[in-house]
Amino acid sequence: MKAKLENPSDTAIKTWAQLLRVSRHLLSAVEQDLKDAKQPPLAWYDALLELKRAGPDGLRPFQLQSKMLLAQYNLSRLVDRLVAEGLVKRVESTTDGRGFVLHLTPEGRKKQAMMWKVYQRSIADNFAGKLSERDMLKLSSHLGQFGT
Repeated sequence: MKAKLENPSDTAIKTWAQLLRVSRHLLSAVEQDLKDAKQPPLAWYDALLELKRAGPDGLRPFQLQSKMLLAQYNLSRLVDRLVAEGLVKRVESTTDGRGFVLHLTPEGRKKQAMMWKVYQRSIADNFAGKLSERDMLKLSSHLGQFGT
């Protein structure tokens, strides 16, 4: 483990800024690819994927929010849109009468799969195609030090 630094070096600050710019650029590229393919935004994919992973038990909204990769400041609006499109259904919780559980519908599974085709291609074009397998392993190892 590295020693804690009082102040980051100029190199650390430059690298931090570059990491943020690259992250923003990659997310924008994926969003544009989805838009060009007439697919919904990446946050929809993120939610659909987590509900798919949850299986038949589904997720409560707070659980969904905690699992999503993308910051979602208005999850209730996102869920409303997914429900309105028939991709997700709300089911009253059997453990308490106050809450509900979110479940992926068959249409939601299809939409997630369609979006994945675009997303996967975007990852290949904008990220994986620019680095060797060795470089990706090295980057993954470095990023793994952050424990996320």
